[in-house]
Amino acid sequence: MTQSSSRRTFLRNFSVGTVAVSTLPLTGCGSGGAHYQDVSYAHGVASGDPLADRVILWTRITIAKGDDVDVGWMIAEDDTFARPVASGVVKTGAASDYTVKVDATGLAPNRRYYYRFQCQGTQSPIGRTKTLPTGTVAQAKFAVFSCSNYPAGYFNVYAEAAKLDDVDAALHLGDYIYEYAADGYASANAAAMSRTSQPANEILTLSDYRRRYQQYRSDPDLQAVHARLPFIAVWDDHELANDTWREGAENHNPATEGLFLARKQMAIQAYNEWMPIRLPDAAKPERIYRSFDFGNLLSLHMLDTRVIGRDKQFAYGSYVNADKTFNTAGFTADMAAPARQLMGTEQTAWLQGQLSKSTATWQLLGQQVLMARMNLPSPMVLGTTGYAAYFALAAKVQANLPLTEAEQQLLAAPAVPYNLDAWDGYQAARETVLTMAKTLNKNLVVLAGDTHNAWASDLADINGQAVGVEFGVPSVTSPGFEEYFPKEDPNVVAKGLEQLIGPLQYAETAARGYVVLTVTPTESRAEYRYVSTVKSKTYTASTGKVLKMLPGAANRKLVAV
Repeated sequence: MTQSSSRRTFLRNFSVGTVAVSTLPLTGCGSGGAHYQDVSYAHGVASGDPLADRVILWTRITIAKGDDVDVGWMIAEDDTFARPVASGVVKTGAASDYTVKVDATGLAPNRRYYYRFQCQGTQSPIGRTKTLPTGTVAQAKFAVFSCSNYPAGYFNVYAEAAKLDDVDAALHLGDYIYEYAADGYASANAAAMSRTSQPANEILTLSDYRRRYQQYRSDPDLQAVHARLPFIAVWDDHELANDTWREGAENHNPATEGLFLARKQMAIQAYNEWMPIRLPDAAKPERIYRSFDFGNLLSLHMLDTRVIGRDKQFAYGSYVNADKTFNTAGFTADMAAPARQLMGTEQTAWLQGQLSKSTATWQLLGQQVLMARMNLPSPMVLGTTGYAAYFALAAKVQANLPLTEAEQQLLAAPAVPYNLDAWDGYQAARETVLTMAKTLNKNLVVLAGDTHNAWASDLADINGQAVGVEFGVPSVTSPGFEEYFPKEDPNVVAKGLEQLIGPLQYAETAARGYVVLTVTPTESRAEYRYVSTVKSKTYTASTGKVLKMLPGAANRKLVAV
């Protein structure tokens, strides 16, 4: 896409109702052409990656013929476009899947703007966006999302967030799309909801990934929240394939699906086309980590814990001996390996530099997987006993009831991380991040997605010294523990986990929702908001737990509100 320098031509042709009123027929978006086609904006408009003086504007043109087309854009201080501040013309076509991305510059800080596009006489819906503040900032507010699986349910969570009028930006922590086939993960009710995945196959090629984004972005609730809020996003694994790591993925078979590198490149190309994201380095499209400064209040660092530097995940099955015993020594040694990477050395050094130079009160990490220590009794993790059975056994202990020898052995089993795909599987890498935050005396707030459940935990280093807090975000639609443990009472599971896991202060393992994070100089406050169902368009919304952290070395832990 190239930007035309002919702003006057564009203003003359853009629309009746702007400051440049034209009584002439609208032409081909400033190109001077008169060949009209049916044009629509079937995937809405979006904005993203706001800075103090610029923001990315996005749309996609749906057009009958396969020609390249010119697309006009305008950004203004009002929704009538009587006060335009920037405009131009860009070209798009099949090479970019008819997506349009404009980096609109020359904007004022902390200002709300409105934008729209035009192609061949047809105007897009109007979008709303906002630039970042500078200087002394009293508040920043975010809607935080994760794991939006189209066939799993309606995007009621997005619909709720689109109603918010006081949010500065949406943060999406990944799994914006899912790669599975139409009969794959969380698709049991898809046909009844008219949400069967397209294309029907597991997506592998560039055209497959593009088609899947087309389907997701056709959703009216997703379009509504994009048109309302600028997005700051990172990918997780399902934008590529399940349990992605640097050189492969659990859901990729090179023997039948080709080189993973080729699939990764195509998935990343589609992501960059379809998301309103600004690449830090156009020569390295796989580099997604970047920072956003909200004046003196906070620095937000969006990380990639999935693609660019992650070593392959460990699997518990690799540590089960021939006699069915667990190789605890081998497992412990491998988990503590100092060279084991989650972000990679280059990104880790970059984060060190960003934290060092930031003088903001708060440091936020927007990233994919849980950082908090989530150790559970190994019989629960390995599936030899259920949650309810173990909790019942713990209740016997509390009641001073006699235990059998087998029960005693069960209770004596060591605790292990429940999810080796999270930071728990990369312990040295986690300690590096926690140590840098503690050494630099930063007020650290970590945001995590991926698990589909809501969590809030204290973060401490290996010596148990407080470093910060983590807010784990529930999913938009993807099922949580209630699907994996259908015979367990979700309330019992959540409360039991809070008792068993020391750092964990809050869990909700059955509801879909999002987090509203409000940051001020005196606190970082997370409100867990839920919808009653994603299986029907009729639902109710509610606010669950509210927790906060106060700044200062003596206050870096969760406090209930």
